[in-house]
Parts: sequence; C-alpha cells; structure tokens
Amino acid sequence: MLVRCINCGFSCQKYGKTKAGSQRWHCKQCNITFTQTIDNTTKCFHRFLNWLFSKETQQDMPGQGRTFRRQIADFWQIWPMPPKIETSRDVVFVDGIYLAKKACILICYDGEYVLGWYLCRSEQSRSWQALMQRIATPIVVVSDGGPGLRKALKKVWRTAKLQRCIVHAVWQVHRYTTRRPKTLAGIMLKDLASDLYNVKTQEDAKIWIQRLFNWRVTFKEFLSEMTRDSNDNLRATHERLLKAYNSLVVLINTETMFRYLDETLVLDKECPRTNNPIEGGVNAQLRRLLRYHRGMSVEKRIKAVFWWCYLHSPRPLSAKEILKVMPTDASISKIYSSMNERAQLQGIIPTWGDAISWGGDLHNYDKLSFNDWD
Repeated sequence: MLVRCINCGFSCQKYGKTKAGSQRWHCKQCNITFTQTIDNTTKCFHRFLNWLFSKETQQDMPGQGRTFRRQIADFWQIWPMPPKIETSRDVVFVDGIYLAKKACILICYDGEYVLGWYLCRSEQSRSWQALMQRIATPIVVVSDGGPGLRKALKKVWRTAKLQRCIVHAVWQVHRYTTRRPKTLAGIMLKDLASDLYNVKTQEDAKIWIQRLFNWRVTFKEFLSEMTRDSNDNLRATHERLLKAYNSLVVLINTETMFRYLDETLVLDKECPRTNNPIEGGVNAQLRRLLRYHRGMSVEKRIKAVFWWCYLHSPRPLSAKEILKVMPTDASISKIYSSMNERAQLQGIIPTWGDAISWGGDLHNYDKLSFNDWD
C-alpha cells in the first residue's frame, strides 16, 4: 500500500507502531513521522441521511442516541442548496409549505424532480421571484393560487401561463358556502362548483361559464339584500355567497380556470389541471418526514426539508462533494451581516432566504436567527 506524506506528498515507509498499535509512517523527504487517521465523515453523513428519511428514532439507538447526536452535529450546520435549472420544463407545480407561523418554504416541482426551493416568512411576490430566478421559464405553471405568485410571474416568468388548481378553486367555494348550505342559492352554487371536475372540453367550459352567469341572474334580488352590521353599516346579507361567486369570476377573467383546455399550448403531454403531483408527491412526504421526527427545532425542520428537496433534485452531488462545497451556518451569517450593512445604506431589508440563496451561489453559508419563527 502506497502512503504519501501529509506534508510534501512523497511516498513514505513504515516506521514502527505507536503504543496504541497504530502504524507509524516516515517521510525521508521532509523527515517527519505521522499516523494515518481514518476519515469516516462520509460514512456518518450517509447514516445521518438514512436516519432522517426513515422512521428510526434516536431513543432506540445505542446509548439512547447520544453518540449518534454527537456524530451528526456538524451535518446540521450544512445548508443544501438548489441547483440552477437552465433547461425549460413544459409544466411545473409550485406550492409553499409552512413549518411554523413565519417559516415557509416555497417549492417548485416538475413531476419528477424538485427544481428549486426558497426559505421565506410568507408567500410574497418577492419570495416567489427569488425562487423563479434560478429556474428556466416553463410553459405552464400550476398553482393553488398562493398570494403574490401572479405578480412574480409577470416579472420573472413572463411567457409562462398560469393554471389554477381546480381542486383548490372548488374548495374555496365550499369554504364560503359550507358543505351543507342552507339556502337554495348556496346549494346550487356549491353543486355548480363541484361540476368543474366534469369540464373536459372547451364546449363544456362555455356551458359551465354560462351556468355560472345564469346563477347570478337567477338570484339577483336574493343576493342584493342588505343588512346592517353591529356598527350600523350596510352590508350584503349574503356576502359569503358573493365572495364565492367572485372567486370563480376572477379565475375566468384572468384565464387561469381553464388553461388546461388551451389548444395553443404545445406540450409533450396533457396539461394538468390540479397540483396533486406536488401535494401528494412532495408535500405529503415532507409532512410524513417531519411527523416521524417531530420535536425538532424550527431550524432543523427547515434543514430537513432542504435535505429532502436536494436529494430529489436533478443530479445531486455525492456525499463527499456535498460536505466540501455546501455552505454552512457560519458562512451564511457573515453573508447576511454584509448584506444587511449594504442594505441599510440603500434602505432595503434583506431576508434570510436572500442570504441563503446568495451563500449557495458562492458556496458559502452562515448562521441565521430562527428564534422568532415559531
């Protein structure tokens, strides 16, 4: 076995053993002796990931997990970063998953791989833009209608078409009408919304839209009834029904309700009308992961989601490369501090997600404060 000097790189020869029985090596070039240490960091890292994505609990490990926690402590300092996607996809699904009151991770998924993720406090336009900037513009974006998304699309993915998830559109109406509406107008509107699932052609869509407008005409007098509230202000008596109706009209006017029926779209396969792939393929698995390891701090929950997303992204790095290039808590706090100093001069407040994204581009990372995210 050829052993090279840790100082100069020249070949070495055996030079006895230590009291512990370890082989000692001597370099004639620089006249030093040393012993080889076994680096099992990669092995521990694999064990960390296997535990994170399984049902295994630390309580069941030898020593109730104390040794394991000591071995994986450094891995919790790493922030796995999303890749830069330069190849455009036909369809992507976007959604946000909340891990705490003010801790949300926006995720972009193409049905096979997680293309990107971004840490933010809420689903705002600026956060969506940060997610989109690293991903090539797709043809169609399927969403559940998160706030700020449409504005972000106009700024970053200008040519992408938006499809509102039909399931969420129906659920929104049901929230206003309730599952068991008491009025005839409510019953008919609830059933009309449920009929969206049966719209398969453009002719079906035209008929459904006409039925919606006919509902408004039929119950015009009923919906125009007014009531005085506790502040003696006039309000619509059936305000919730009007909100349900208007939520559907907005989707029609913005052409996001029946985008999946657009014949001008050139796609490899049929355009989806729901975001079930990301709800069931990503969010459900992430919630299961967090449920198996409930009790983790907000910071660790965030990093657990990051790890799952990274290992389900296109072409993730090997364990050795991840440990070498991924940013850490220590590097990100420096980045955030420097961004904050520059931003104060410009009157801009940087976010944690900005620091993390920037840190990923530089292969450098840093500690952020998660104390107020619960």
